[in-house]
Amino acid sequence: MVERMGRDDMRAGDADRQQVADRLQAALEEGRLDLHEYDERVQRAYAAKTYGDLDGLLTDLPGSVAAQPPVEPIVRVAHPTREWLAQVWGSWLGVVAITTAVWAVSCLAAGGVSYFWPLWVGGPWAVFLVIATVGGLAGGAPQKMVADRERKARAREHQQKRRALQREAIARGELPPNPTKEQRRRFIAEAITRGELPPKPEKT
Repeated sequence: MVERMGRDDMRAGDADRQQVADRLQAALEEGRLDLHEYDERVQRAYAAKTYGDLDGLLTDLPGSVAAQPPVEPIVRVAHPTREWLAQVWGSWLGVVAITTAVWAVSCLAAGGVSYFWPLWVGGPWAVFLVIATVGGLAGGAPQKMVADRERKARAREHQQKRRALQREAIARGELPPNPTKEQRRRFIAEAITRGELPPKPEKT
């Protein structure tokens, strides 16, 4: 049933309500809301049950969450080396487990222990993985994996913010409905200069 449910009907959490309250606080400080409007909307935010209830409080504010998809949070990996090793050796463990199971079933069917042929499947592969593991650990591969993941998450967030700002600029008439590549580039540069948009994350 959840797969058929739209975002507006999904239940909001305390963190979602607090995020909207923080955005309303910022709007108050920017002069976009007066004190009465702020108080009314904050009360409705803390009483909201769904994302639709929350989005309705921000639709007339720049950077509305209703105008952009939710941004995936950047997840910090507690044990990057452990996760990297699991990625490197995961397929090997799966194949060895399957071939060993096949060997065990064939031994049972034959009524005796036969030659352990899975050794020729996992052995050479394991030697290669040991070399790759040593080289990867020496070169900081687990840390690079985490850094690359975080960079991609920041890039997605930057793209979503950039598109939201462009939609708002088009709605205000600052950009044409179908801006050219040069117009978009100039708009992004100006938004970064004004501090409305962080610089695009660079590849490391």
